[in-house]
Amino acid sequence: MPDTIQIDIYSRPACHLCDEAKEVIERVRGRFPFAVRIINIEEDPALETAYGTEIPVVFINGNKAFKYRVDEAELEKKVKRLWKT
Repeated sequence: MPDTIQIDIYSRPACHLCDEAKEVIERVRGRFPFAVRIINIEEDPALETAYGTEIPVVFINGNKAFKYRVDEAELEKKVKRLWKT
């Protein structure tokens, strides 16, 4: 396993797409452990400006990987690739 795989989810409360993204990420996390951080954009005006209605936005190790929806097969492929490095 690599040192760390960090997934950051930029979201806000009561966001249906964000909840769906979190569910997909948790399913993949059950197969490939990694760290997850949920960042509420409402707590930071700069993030609110940057992401506004374009949430969820998901970053893997600092690289933007998904916006709006997380494809489970694609996420698993990206995580597997990092596991092998």
